[in-house]
Amino acid sequence: MRSLLTLRQDARTIFDAALRAVEPAHLIEQSLRREADKLDVAGQCYDLSNYRRIFIIGAGKAAGRMASALESVLSSSITGGIVIVRYGHSVDLQKIRLVEAGHPIPDKAGAEATKEMMSIAAKATEEDLILCLLSGGASALMSCPAENISLQDKQATTRLLLGCGAKIQEINAIRKHISQIKGGRLAGLACPATTVSLILSDVIGDPIESIASGPTAPDGSAFSDCWRIIEQYGLMERIPTSVRDFLHRGVQGSVAETPKPGDPIFEKVQNVIVGNNRTALLAAKERAEELGFNTLILSGFIEGEAREAAIFHAAIAKEILSTDNPARRPACVISGGETTVTIRGDGLGGRNQEFALAAAVHIEGADGAVVLSAGTDGTDGPTDAAGAIIDGKTVQRGKSQGLDASAYLRRNDSYHFLQATDDLLITGPTFTNVMDLRLVLVS
Repeated sequence: MRSLLTLRQDARTIFDAALRAVEPAHLIEQSLRREADKLDVAGQCYDLSNYRRIFIIGAGKAAGRMASALESVLSSSITGGIVIVRYGHSVDLQKIRLVEAGHPIPDKAGAEATKEMMSIAAKATEEDLILCLLSGGASALMSCPAENISLQDKQATTRLLLGCGAKIQEINAIRKHISQIKGGRLAGLACPATTVSLILSDVIGDPIESIASGPTAPDGSAFSDCWRIIEQYGLMERIPTSVRDFLHRGVQGSVAETPKPGDPIFEKVQNVIVGNNRTALLAAKERAEELGFNTLILSGFIEGEAREAAIFHAAIAKEILSTDNPARRPACVISGGETTVTIRGDGLGGRNQEFALAAAVHIEGADGAVVLSAGTDGTDGPTDAAGAIIDGKTVQRGKSQGLDASAYLRRNDSYHFLQATDDLLITGPTFTNVMDLRLVLVS
């Protein structure tokens, strides 16, 4: 039987293997192949000699590394461009300007860089090729609010959406409709240029229209959906007046809808998923098996409240300890996706830390069980942690310091409890983002 320390080390080793598999430069190199002037992108061939200029634009936590990889592939063929990354995610680029900006709340730096990006797209002609790099975080980093909506009102709206428990698809539906660049509008600006978007997915199921709020994809959502979401989460009286009025005008038909499937602006657009959560899950499975675990990928579609998902995963750990099902010991059960947290307290944490603390409560006293939950971007909520690695003794370690795990959960203060028990998982920026990874290890 593996010691608890070994089991915790194994969890980190498996997580690190998953991160390596979704390293942006590696994914770009896998998706592109260049021979002389011919560039193959996922089976679509582009003759670079046919284009007068080649621009690189984009945004996201992985956009810097993606841009660096593109510079290696295209080198002197690049005319210029701009990518927007989160603060602390800068990389050295030669031909492409990199701007750091605010996430998850948009800021002035992101707004100004977005205007520059839109200007590049708007000035492009049918003789130009635009390569657009998109990854998780781009929805916040690319910020250009619709008419009569200030950046401050968009910031307030974002805070409300992030704290109400809404799904990312719902949040992005509203982001798209109050933006001048999201929801296919970037493709409209770039038309008639040829646009190729290379996308690192951070959304369950990889719907192109939801990732980064779909700036180069047709939008299947409508103003009526946004209105329903605001009502569903009780935000009607809390959302800024300018946003509510704009959405209401959209419902009434006095504001143009986002571009829909079949719109001719998408005729010269190719959207390619270069990596996703499944890529990370498969790499984790392979490494776990190399370490001798009987491994099962539970699902890459885990969503809903973090605490409820934690109860389910804790139940799996206890079932394995009791019956060797659904995997025989030593076992590794893997899941992906992205949960949410409805904030009711004034504590500090993120969805992965909340998941981990809730799991710790439900496996308290279990011998030989470890649970890891972490964001592949290295950041969980407004903290310096990616998530946490907990075990059956986590709650007791807290009790020995006079800490009540359930009370910390009620305050949404998972960070400070897990910090005290030395269970936080801190990676620093990973420069990638394919949602979350969870591991249940049982020896």
